[in-house]
Amino acid sequence: MITSTVRRTVRERALVSSGDRVLVACSGGPDSTALLHVLDRLRAELGIIVYAASIDHGLRPESAAEVDQVGALASALGVPFYSARVLVPSEGASIQARARQLRYGALHEIAAARDATHIAVGHTQDDQAETVLGRLLRGAGIRGLGGIEPRRADGVVRPLLDCRRADVRAYAVDRALPFVDDPSNHQRAFERVRIRHQVLPMLAAEDPRVVEHLCALSDEAAELNA
Repeated sequence: MITSTVRRTVRERALVSSGDRVLVACSGGPDSTALLHVLDRLRAELGIIVYAASIDHGLRPESAAEVDQVGALASALGVPFYSARVLVPSEGASIQARARQLRYGALHEIAAARDATHIAVGHTQDDQAETVLGRLLRGAGIRGLGGIEPRRADGVVRPLLDCRRADVRAYAVDRALPFVDDPSNHQRAFERVRIRHQVLPMLAAEDPRVVEHLCALSDEAAELNA
């Protein structure tokens, strides 16, 4: 199911073209691990060259070992693997925001060195719903409700954007893919975590298809913005 959904997403959203070099950003979590595995399975069919990269933020003692785990998976798949370590300064704005900025910077550097035209990241349909709902709660207009872009101007693409998070995790579990769970995904101090574990479940009790509906709203807003 995940493979067929990714195949459809890549084609219908025109994420990549035959001959493209795609760097898969893999943190070692279930979503990005499944993404690496799926794109490796589809690379001949899509006509793409796949690389893998993992960035160590150094924010947790386990982070270096997690990068090594991604490298081992890439090696088992026969996918060229690259890694980098970034230093996240402790002062200033949100640590998560700074880490994200540094991570993308490192990924773009690796992609440029390998002539990769795209960087694939593992955001799912649930991530999209959480983003749209978070922006609604902050009073966003139509532009903000466009949510996560399937394909950004800088080459970042999101092949899992039409897949549910639970299905992606099941894919990884069923194939015994090694992955880790980031503990920050359960820290209620973060708005996204509260939306994921508190707000969305309450809304789902009223509308079991709330994630699908929020994502449809996002697609419609993106079309209007375009």
